[in-house]
Amino acid sequence: MTLTQLILAELEREAPRTRRALEQVPLDRDDWTPHPKSMPLGRLAGLVASMPSWINLIIEQDELNLTPAPGQGTYQQPATNTLVAVHDANVQKGREALSRTTDEFLMTTNWRLLAGGQIVLNQPRHVVLRDTLNHLAHHRGQLTVYLRLTGRVVPAIYGPSADDQQFA
Repeated sequence: MTLTQLILAELEREAPRTRRALEQVPLDRDDWTPHPKSMPLGRLAGLVASMPSWINLIIEQDELNLTPAPGQGTYQQPATNTLVAVHDANVQKGREALSRTTDEFLMTTNWRLLAGGQIVLNQPRHVVLRDTLNHLAHHRGQLTVYLRLTGRVVPAIYGPSADDQQFA
């Protein structure tokens, strides 16, 4: 199995798990937070829905500047009622980007993350892609805590939850 096939297989395993969590996000609680230092629910859910788009960004661009010049940023926070559709479209774009790349490109070409004009990350693309999928799992975990605290169903992710026994 090639590296691109391994990453694609991981995306295919994780996408339905993420989708199930996004399906439970309440439509009327975007500003809710469990703590003043926590990210608002709508922002967290939007991040989780958007993160699969990072796959094609990492493959198709050489870098991302977290502090672009005014008017240069491209991120648009998805509306809560579009989270699943945004996620599904981003997963499809990730699949397509992975199908167009090669293992050699992912292993030999670095990708950079910049903040304030400084390079904060400079790693081979295959490392950044794996870290991105791990990062998505982290934020999806946060989202499931938010779901519990807002009284929503916590879906089964890697096994059954108290609300969802589908893997029991």
